[in-house]
Parts: sequence; C-alpha cells; structure tokens
Amino acid sequence: MSTSVHANGVHRKHREPLPDAPEQIGAPPESSNPYKNALEQLDIAAQYLNLDPGIHEVLKHPERELTVNFPVKMENGTTRVFTGYRVQHNIARGPSKGGLRYSPRTDLDEVRALAMWMTWKCAIVNIPFGGAKGGVVCDPRALTPLELERLTRRYASEISIVIGEHTDIPAPDMGTNAQTMAWVMDTISMARGHTAPAVVTGKPIAIGGSEGRSDATGRGIVCIALEVIKEFGLKMDGLRVAVQGFGNVGGVAARIFHEAGAKVVAVSDALGGRYDENGLDIPRLIQYANRDGSLSEQPIGEAIGAKELLELDVDVLVPAAIENQITAENAARIKAKIVIEGANGPTTPTADHILRERGIFLVPDVLANAGGVVVSYFEWVQDLQCFFWDEAEVNEKMQAIMRRSYRDVRQMSLDKKVDMRLAAYLIGVKRVADAALIRGIFP
Repeated sequence: MSTSVHANGVHRKHREPLPDAPEQIGAPPESSNPYKNALEQLDIAAQYLNLDPGIHEVLKHPERELTVNFPVKMENGTTRVFTGYRVQHNIARGPSKGGLRYSPRTDLDEVRALAMWMTWKCAIVNIPFGGAKGGVVCDPRALTPLELERLTRRYASEISIVIGEHTDIPAPDMGTNAQTMAWVMDTISMARGHTAPAVVTGKPIAIGGSEGRSDATGRGIVCIALEVIKEFGLKMDGLRVAVQGFGNVGGVAARIFHEAGAKVVAVSDALGGRYDENGLDIPRLIQYANRDGSLSEQPIGEAIGAKELLELDVDVLVPAAIENQITAENAARIKAKIVIEGANGPTTPTADHILRERGIFLVPDVLANAGGVVVSYFEWVQDLQCFFWDEAEVNEKMQAIMRRSYRDVRQMSLDKKVDMRLAAYLIGVKRVADAALIRGIFP
C-alpha cells in the first residue's frame, strides 16, 4: 500500500479577465489515456483564463493518491489479491466526492482523470465539494455475491484512512450499486462503533439514502436535453434518441426519455443492443435486461452494436457507457444533431474538435451527468441533518440546479464564442482556482 501527496507552490499575481473570444484551439493529438485527455482539457481552459502558472500546476496533480493491494478469500477456498485506488484531486471548495467503480480495465490514470473531472463537475454546478474517485481492478460479473461483499468490505477498510463524511465521500459508479455503498457504510460504521450514514451516498433509502438518487443522473440528462431542444426548436414528442449504455445512467435516461414522449430508437449495453426506427419498447427492454442481464438477444427490434449505435441518424445521441467512445476514428460519421454525454470522458479531445467543426452541439459530461452528484450532495446534507425530503422535492431542487448550470454554461459559450465543454471548464476551473488562491498555502 502506498500513498503520495503532490503539492506545488502558488504565486499570486493579478489575473487579466477572460480574453475576448480568441479563436478556439485546434485539435490535439489523439490519445486513449483519459488522464492525458483530462490534462489537455485543463491546459486549454488555463490558457483562456490566463491562469496563474502555480495554480495551474497545482490543479494538474491530485492532492492525494492511495493504492492498496488486499487479499480476499474466495468461495472455492483460494485467496486472491486485488488492487484498488482512491484518488482525491482537490479539496479547495470542500470535501472530495466521487464514485467507486469495479472494472477489469480500471487503472490509476483512469481514476486520476475521473477525480479531476469530478472537481470541475462539482464547481460547475456550484456545490461545495472537490473531486475524488475510487476503483478496484476486478470483473464484478465474475464474482459471487459473497465474494463481492468480502472484496468491498476489505477495500473499504483499506481506504478508511482517507474517507469520511467531512473528508471524502464515495458513491456508486460503474460496476457498483446501492448494495455496495451499504457494505462500505457498514464497514466504516463497525470500525467507529456507531452508524455513519453520511460517509457514502447512493445508499438504499432504508439506511439513509435519498429519494430520487437512483434516477438522478439519468433524470439530469433529460433535464439538460429539454433545455437544448428548446433552443433548437425541437419537441420531446417524437424526438429520435439513441442511448449507448443501459445501466444506472443510460437505462434510466432511456426510460425517462420514453416516458416524456421521445422515440428511443436504439439502446445498447456492453454485449450489444437493439434498434427500431419506430421506437423501442423501453419498459419491456428494462424488464428483459433485469431478468437476463443483456440486451443483445432480446426479441425486440433488430440487433445493433454499441459502436454502430453511435453513428445512427438521430436528433439526440447519449453516450452513457465508458470513456473514449467517440474518437478521431468515428467522429466524422456521427450524424446526431445533439450529443449529451452521460458517461465520463466518452469523447476524446480530437473528436471534440471534429464534432465542433461539423456543427454538432455537444453538452459535456461535467455538466450533463452532474444530476447524480447534485442529489448525492442532497443525500449527504440530509444524512448530516437527519432530516429527509420527499422525491418530488429532491427532483425539483436537482432540476433547478441543472437548468441554472446549463444556462450559465450556455451564456459563457455565447459570450466567449467557444464550445460548451470549454465554456463549462472556464466556469469550473476558475471557481476552483479562485478558492485555492483565496485560501492560500498552509503552512
């Protein structure tokens, strides 16, 4: 197990206002490394903001990185050693906040990138958190429920030295769910000798979870979509939508689009998807997916691949699976008028440039999928106060924050003549940089 802390000097100086609409920077070289992509995005925003070099250097590095290697007793009697991470990027605006993913593909650079994106996301929607992320290198589908519980409890015990309700609050992410959070909360609570519900969010309602949390990210995506289509002169009724990813984010977004009258023509999961130009029966597909675990063999519509789905001629495309799905290789073939990022980092910086040049309107992940962290913030507040709200109040408050944040970013985009991602970063990075400058350096 190792931990490292990165810190750099900060030199205060007067910072000029944002430059007046400079020409947007050209396409950077393609990279599949999410941390490299995150750093490129930060560098572009720092240039526009004329960011203090010392602050820029601080923001490039996570404040704390914890790597743990821990044993788990398997049900067949063997012992396996798993590797896990917890990265805290920045706490200038409050305790760090971020999901915990179980994936065979995760690594430290991915977790670093996700933690950095969480920092900007929390600042963009203006909630008092910094960014963090956690990951364990494993395939949760290959583990039994008992093995998953043992893995989760041991991992939670290992990272307990850096998490807590006033320091760093985990939540579900890819490969984890409310039950995972319940195990984390219980493990920390047993070590402390009292129940500590605010140490995680995304828990079951029975143990301090919030109404509306499970649907929050998908509902936030649809809320953003409503704002965008109004500007485009479109209506939800009959809107053609394709959703890549059918889990906690994509599945919920597809369902809410369907309920609102949109025509969801394609959805996919890791093994494949279904397509029907007249619109899919989303409630039936959710039933099948919950029962069988995959969309690829379901008797609804036609089979379609996850990559093929991205290139359909639709009004709205929601990439809600994993990072690096829209790249230099396929960006020229994207036909959607509007892309709303449900996943973290689904579009590479090179693809961003291509989509912008082609006039495709993209709402970035750091804004579009922020509904989840907004309601996680509500859950944390409710746990600390031991006072809970009903679902209608949660949804109303979340949607108000999402609408306000979208309008702030859109106005910045129009004022500075930049795309929505850069506009979001100009807001988020500046808020974090300002907080760091105001607080100064200790000691």
